[in-house]
Amino acid sequence: MISAGFHAVFPMEDTSRVGEARRHAAQLAEDCGLDETDAGRLALVVTELGTNLARHAVKGRMLLSPRPARREVEVIAVDEGPGILDLERSMGDGYSTGGTPGTGLGAVRRLSRHFDIHSSVPGGTVVLARVGTGVAQDSQAACTGAVSIAAPGERVCGDGWGFALHGDIAALVVADGLGHGPDAAEAAAAALEAFAEDPLASPSLLLERTHQRLRSTRGAAVMLLQADAATGTVRSAGAGNVMARLVSGVSDRAILGQHGTAGVTIRTPEEQSIPWPDHALLVVFSDGIESRWPAALLAPLLGRDPALAAAVLVRDHCRGRDDATVAVLRRKD
Repeated sequence: MISAGFHAVFPMEDTSRVGEARRHAAQLAEDCGLDETDAGRLALVVTELGTNLARHAVKGRMLLSPRPARREVEVIAVDEGPGILDLERSMGDGYSTGGTPGTGLGAVRRLSRHFDIHSSVPGGTVVLARVGTGVAQDSQAACTGAVSIAAPGERVCGDGWGFALHGDIAALVVADGLGHGPDAAEAAAAALEAFAEDPLASPSLLLERTHQRLRSTRGAAVMLLQADAATGTVRSAGAGNVMARLVSGVSDRAILGQHGTAGVTIRTPEEQSIPWPDHALLVVFSDGIESRWPAALLAPLLGRDPALAAAVLVRDHCRGRDDATVAVLRRKD
């Protein structure tokens, strides 16, 4: 199963916050088993992106998340403007934030195992960098990405997410523990454990198993999906206010769960099956994200790393008072 910790968020109001983010990244590097070389690369990536956010961006934030199963750390830099007018030039050597040890975004790309970037003027920029060994877990059929952040003032996130990939099949769960804080995190973790035991079982069966597993917790809203790239279908079952949407350049379809809370009370799980249009992103999000975001927002990101789409939604449509999670799945080109 593919899962990871939530993203720690570092607002970059000034350059003094860069050191704070770099120290946290060093701890994540140790937790994920990065060697000295990769830990050094990670420090440079965080410094370069953080300094750029502090000096030039509007409402710049750095998001850091451990990915221990892949022995890598994920770095996401997001801002709300002004955007990069000439993205190709910004990737060239010599185009750098003054005073940083690297040579700008080009250096970040070289130092990273995986790199992607999206920018709009004046909307802002999202930069994704993953540093580390990068043990492969993706299937030949699907790409995945997720962003998850804790409620303001909380040290843990009450949401959880996970993917399982096998051949043409991709399964996905997002769980939102009731409330926030440690008890909500415990409920979300229990939902992920139930999913991990047999992630390719039918969504309706998984929902029933999750309901039973969560009876000793405060409960959670849960959405379970199984996407088949070969048949072009998505099966789903859910309870509570975790939603999904299938978004492409020409279509936008919502996937809703039934009323209830896993671990507390739900009706007999009901499963639905709908078509998975070509090029469509499967986007699943907790209620910390506004539900009526415009599908056109993701149109430029349909063929990009799914984590970019997740980060854009968290940046632009996070309610700001609860845990917030977006998990995205797309077919590989």
